[in-house]
Amino acid sequence: MVTDSTIRKALVIGRSQANQVLKMRDKALKRRRAAARKLSKRRRPERAQPLPPKVLRAVAEVATAGTLVAEGDSWFDYPFVDVLRLLEDAYAYDVESVAHKGDPVEEMAYGVGQLVEFTRRLEKLLRRNVIPKALLLSGGGNDVAGPEFGMLLNHASSAVAGVNQQVIAGVIDERVRVAYATILSAVTKLCEERLGRRIPILVHGYDYPVPDGRGFMGGWWVLPGPWLDPGFREKGFSDISERIQLMKEIIDRFNTMLKSITSLSDFSHVQYIDLRKTLSVDSDYKQYWANELHPTQKGFELVTRRFADALAALP
Repeated sequence: MVTDSTIRKALVIGRSQANQVLKMRDKALKRRRAAARKLSKRRRPERAQPLPPKVLRAVAEVATAGTLVAEGDSWFDYPFVDVLRLLEDAYAYDVESVAHKGDPVEEMAYGVGQLVEFTRRLEKLLRRNVIPKALLLSGGGNDVAGPEFGMLLNHASSAVAGVNQQVIAGVIDERVRVAYATILSAVTKLCEERLGRRIPILVHGYDYPVPDGRGFMGGWWVLPGPWLDPGFREKGFSDISERIQLMKEIIDRFNTMLKSITSLSDFSHVQYIDLRKTLSVDSDYKQYWANELHPTQKGFELVTRRFADALAALP
């Protein structure tokens, strides 16, 4: 079990990561300001060119529900349709995203790549005098699923068949929990420094998947998969209903962990969205699950509605 002192250390590491990113971006902004000064000296004043009436009508008709900044994994960066695309197209939000498919939450927390790009998005918004309505964070699925998934399970023929409680505690309750505390601390610090305030943050758990061996579009391209079936086969679990029950246990554990993070006093601005039972695991599940980890268009629409409801409830 992760102790309070470990979480406090994670918060300090997160703020340290943020300070490192801020130093990098301050240096970059100094160069940008110098370039802007040179540009202003040699640029001739430009006369504004009137836009055609057709373009003006199109712009006037496009309102916005607010601006969101997102960081995360494939639920925010999926081919053809995902949560962010639907928030823009179906709910009229403007989204600035640094999400990248396949990224584990540990990479978000301890690598500076997404944090640097996240800060750049904040700076771009500031130049337009825009303050985000909320930040969206999606992560953790890639820390559990994939080649190492079988390590979470004891063999079906074992006297302790099923989820290995010690391993799942180490992965979800320790590794992923500490990584979440770190990334939330870092993002909070970046907003405080760049925007002068805390911005609401929405995080989400995952719904119960069906480990039926389906990967992305048959198992090729950028998200091949399957991500769960190989581990179940390795540990002797062939019955799909038994697999679903085991995944429910793992997903419940993940959601419980994530909700507990948002209850910390440091994260009173962080809200958890429970997506369980949004998508079906019954005989019609293929209408909602495109593969073992990602929803269909219909499934993403249901998931996005939960995000939209949470955003609408923000002050």
